[in-house]
Amino acid sequence: MTVGLFIPCYVNQLYPQAAIATLELLQKLNVDVVYPSKQTCCGQPMANSGFEHLTQKCNDLFIENFASFDYIVAPSASCVLHVKDHLHAPENEQLAVSVRSKVYELVEFLTDILKVEKLNARFPHKVGIHQSCHGLRGLHLAQMSELNAAPFSKPAHLLHMVQDLELVSLERPDECCGFGGTFCIAEEAVSVKMGKDRVNDHIKNGAEYITSPDLSCLMHMEGILHRKRSKVKVVHIAQILNSTR
Repeated sequence: MTVGLFIPCYVNQLYPQAAIATLELLQKLNVDVVYPSKQTCCGQPMANSGFEHLTQKCNDLFIENFASFDYIVAPSASCVLHVKDHLHAPENEQLAVSVRSKVYELVEFLTDILKVEKLNARFPHKVGIHQSCHGLRGLHLAQMSELNAAPFSKPAHLLHMVQDLELVSLERPDECCGFGGTFCIAEEAVSVKMGKDRVNDHIKNGAEYITSPDLSCLMHMEGILHRKRSKVKVVHIAQILNSTR
């Protein structure tokens, strides 16, 4: 298979180390990875702000960049969900449907497509998982706690393969961090209070690191941790799965 590596714009600009870890991890798993250099924003910020009608050029460019690959993989649940739900091409909707069906968030690609059962990784720290809303409720990366159903967690499944890593249990394992894209700008006070609650759950239960498939959530919580002068750090799950320290 050949995978097109989709790196969201904020990851590219602010967290390139997560993008590099994603690339290296896929290469370690013998995946042929190509990075289309002309890719830009998928259009999610505009769509979330009520301007989806202005995102067509983003859609067209995404299709141009990624239509030829067997799979499209990204280290961002929210951007993947946006593409899966909102990528359209009025002049060739069948092509858009085909592209949407090939887009995967990194964790679901590792578990559902590659079916990884072993990783050569080591991360000797206590880690708390933040289940992002888009990953949890949109991509179903884990079971929602309010459902009376068997629990599962694709991120936890992979993290259990990492040597010397200890997962910490949280009191509210799937609570929103309050980021919500442009919500954190429009409703700043509510967003910050939600973020503080989410961070405190991790701190109280002994996490040294908070990880997630969504760097946007981690970015929000990182700011709160920094202002609290906390020693707890955030790290994208790709960096843990790729770590050998």
